[in-house]
Amino acid sequence: MVEILDSINHWHWIAFGLALLAAELLGTAGYLLWLGISALLVGVLLAWLPISWQLQWVSFGVFSLATTWLWWRRQLKSDRQGDEKRDLNQKTKQLIGQSIQLEHDIPAGRSRIKLADTTWSAHSEQALSAGSMVEVVAIKGIVLFIEEKK
Repeated sequence: MVEILDSINHWHWIAFGLALLAAELLGTAGYLLWLGISALLVGVLLAWLPISWQLQWVSFGVFSLATTWLWWRRQLKSDRQGDEKRDLNQKTKQLIGQSIQLEHDIPAGRSRIKLADTTWSAHSEQALSAGSMVEVVAIKGIVLFIEEKK
């Protein structure tokens, strides 16, 4: 077994890397991309430097971890920025601007209102009477800030 591992040259690593990249095209969602790039890096490194098979596999592992971690950091930053801008599946952002007709009187300050199929804590600067139309103007945590619609 050691003889087989010792006979691996740079072409084997390049072929392995290309095979992983080809498998990535089948739809593995990025899992094989960084492994394939890492195998190609080991192949290029082995073409320039004669390194032992143990160091080849250690290099492959280090490159795999490093490329995956770097991509994860970049993707995490992109996802956080994207979450701030999107409204899909963000209930609180979707509620701003919605109008509802009150079912009962609401005193100034904190109270509860029913919006869609949920009961929410609501804050109003002024007392509002039943039947009036109100609009959600802001949300802080789980508290809706409402004003009478003009």
